[in-house]
Amino acid sequence: MRYRAAATLAAVALALTACGASEVEESTTASEAASEQGRDLLVEHGLDGLDAEEIVDHLDLLPLAERPTDLIASVRPGSLVLSGGTGGEEVELDLPEDLFYLSMAPYVDQTHDCFHHSLTTCLGELRGEEVTVTITDDTDDTVLVQETASTFDNGFVGYWLPSDIDATITVEHQGRTASTRISTGEDDPTCLTTLALT
Repeated sequence: MRYRAAATLAAVALALTACGASEVEESTTASEAASEQGRDLLVEHGLDGLDAEEIVDHLDLLPLAERPTDLIASVRPGSLVLSGGTGGEEVELDLPEDLFYLSMAPYVDQTHDCFHHSLTTCLGELRGEEVTVTITDDTDDTVLVQETASTFDNGFVGYWLPSDIDATITVEHQGRTASTRISTGEDDPTCLTTLALT
């Protein structure tokens, strides 16, 4: 289920320490709220007119060959940080407060360390493979996700989960299974690469 929240934009000009934020209406897209440099970055990569959640979904679905090599799109708890482009811009866009985006790459033979998922550079082992995913809220055993899905072209599969919960994830692939506990708080990783299928 999709949730929408008011988008807030923080534009950073060439340095991580120079921040400015501006409040925008719920229907305002990221590019409408961005500084001139931020708009340039979004336009350059065809992301103008999209909000932060839509940008995440858009980049996830791109084939690897079409993912921009000069754009870093880092998913953090509560925000999406975009950087790169011809001018070296950086833009931080708020994600919905009640949602946490978790991207996972189950594997058999090889993986990589990851904390904040990069939509344009992270690569998992199982590209375009069918996996069965179950995610259960540990508090009351509510099943949040139960489906068979195909991993994206980068080997990941991603889910919008409620913020501030503890949950258990189980992934099955060709007779192999992996399971782990996760949390969706403000200090938790958005990238899960420790699901070793055995």
